[in-house]
Amino acid sequence: MKVAFVGGGNMATALIAGLLRDGVDPASVRVVEVDPQRLAAMKQQFGVIGSAAPDEGLRGMDATVFAVKPQQMRAACVQCRPWLSGGFVLTIAAGIPAASVAAWTGQPQVVRAMPNTPALIGAGITGMSAGADLAPSAKTLAERIMSAAGEVVWFEDEAMLDAVTAVSGSGPAYVFYFIEALQAAGQAMGMTADQARRLSIATFRGAAQLAHQSADPVDVLRERVTSKGGTTAAALEKMRVLGVHERFVQAVFAAQERSRELAGAYGEADR
Repeated sequence: MKVAFVGGGNMATALIAGLLRDGVDPASVRVVEVDPQRLAAMKQQFGVIGSAAPDEGLRGMDATVFAVKPQQMRAACVQCRPWLSGGFVLTIAAGIPAASVAAWTGQPQVVRAMPNTPALIGAGITGMSAGADLAPSAKTLAERIMSAAGEVVWFEDEAMLDAVTAVSGSGPAYVFYFIEALQAAGQAMGMTADQARRLSIATFRGAAQLAHQSADPVDVLRERVTSKGGTTAAALEKMRVLGVHERFVQAVFAAQERSRELAGAYGEADR
């Protein structure tokens, strides 16, 4: 397969690294990256073909992956449009509708994907959506590209990508936020920064792995840790009184709303 990446940031780097681990020939991967130092580093690290601007090299690609920020998406699509022919477009820009990407690139087949940063270590998860007219072979290739950095979940309704952005796209930041809070509590209780950090990170890692491997719902797992009248019960009761659960849900909805706002600000096809 032949795949081009427009944008050579962290996510593109993670996906390329994953594809090469899966046996993809570096010579079949092209990168368009305006930063000359980053481009040179990627060419040296992976042996891929690269250029600082779109050119003839984009023609005939099976997939062109736009790995740029929402604010840059329209300009990147328009610049690449003269060179795109065949294949399909895959975008990982938050909030930008597939219809806008299709209008800007002139390519009818568009796949939207929302990965998250654990993809950088091959442990990501990506929500994906595509129109019903996407060729089965294109869907398979799109999934192969994104699964190179972790799991993939498909959604029939493209509008659900805003929820994906809020839950898993932004989700790692929520986890880091709670790790910070747990570490701060440990230090306030007299632990060293290193002790609190190790305990906090290992606790999140272990709990997440247990939830992943267990067939039981997470509320059941929580109840098993919570002895009546015990220390865990005291902490959870305090969280209940403070409304932590409800406020956290509200915060995730705020992320969903921001994803929708990005579509309005940067995703209108006639802008």
